[in-house]
Amino acid sequence: MGKLLLVILSGVTLAFLAERIVRLGRRINFAHETLKPVDLPNCHLIDGIETGAEDIDILPYGLAFISSGLKFPGMTSFAPDQPGKIFLMDLNEESPVATELRISPGFDVDSFNPHGISTYIDQNDGTVYLFVVNHPQFKSTVELFRFVEEENVLEHLKTIHHDLLPRVNDIVALGLDSFYATNDHYFSGEFMGILEQVLDLSWSNIIYYSPQEVKEVATGFHSANGISISTDRNYVYVSDALGHSIHVMEKHADWSLSQVKVLEFDNLLDNLFVDPIKGDVWAGCHPKGWKLLFYSPDDPPESEVIRVQNILSENPIVTQVYANNGSVLQGSSVACVYDRKLLVGTVFHRALYCELEKP
Repeated sequence: MGKLLLVILSGVTLAFLAERIVRLGRRINFAHETLKPVDLPNCHLIDGIETGAEDIDILPYGLAFISSGLKFPGMTSFAPDQPGKIFLMDLNEESPVATELRISPGFDVDSFNPHGISTYIDQNDGTVYLFVVNHPQFKSTVELFRFVEEENVLEHLKTIHHDLLPRVNDIVALGLDSFYATNDHYFSGEFMGILEQVLDLSWSNIIYYSPQEVKEVATGFHSANGISISTDRNYVYVSDALGHSIHVMEKHADWSLSQVKVLEFDNLLDNLFVDPIKGDVWAGCHPKGWKLLFYSPDDPPESEVIRVQNILSENPIVTQVYANNGSVLQGSSVACVYDRKLLVGTVFHRALYCELEKP
């Protein structure tokens, strides 16, 4: 009887795991249809960015900050022994170039492994602060820098870490020392993180951080990824990569978030950017997420950019702005706009600069 029960339990366990693996295959779009190309005129790869531009944020007056060189377990890196970098581009220039920013002494540059970034402008004196998700030795911290524009230097102010921030993916700055952060996994360990995905546990969450209070403000995501905030600062947008969706969350006075609606897509959405003028939401997407995990130069991950207009309305307009099979750009992770100029970044590949035509 005992052996029979063991056989039954083993069979049930294997069937359960098989079903979960099939479900995970669907979430990473293993069987996604062939991507149809959507080209843009007036585009070129940005010189100097060779190891990814995982996240990009653009100030309202056209300075773009770019995080580069992310190394993450399970992901390809074209420069695994080089530290990460932050680049700056002035999109007001006729032919903008990417310039690496120096980091002030005292910060461990050798272990710098930048991920999501977010900017904040002090309304009192115009000082720019840059929040950077960092994974030194694959741990998870948030680094706060002050941008010294006249010297093109990032002055490191402090390192933030907390037990509620075990696997930070992206952040959106709310003040001089506060932010929302997405955890793409509940567990900090790599094995448990993978198991979490295989078991399809919707434990990924959003954390509010300030020196006075740290708390979970939303949960139930398959893989909380990009996060951004509306132009009026009343709504927060969160991409659930494995959930193939964007969650629209209302922000309350106590910093808690409540879900307003969910927009469904057929791809894996990465970082989000809100056009400060129009309020449109832009996203870098992965049509076939499995290609990021099982990289092949002969069949590289594809790139896709979508724009969502009127996201708070009953009928948002979703437009596929760009799509490439990997022959130009591999694994797009973010798309940002400024004055009809488009920047598209990737997890570990290159970055694309386009001049958009007038509507």
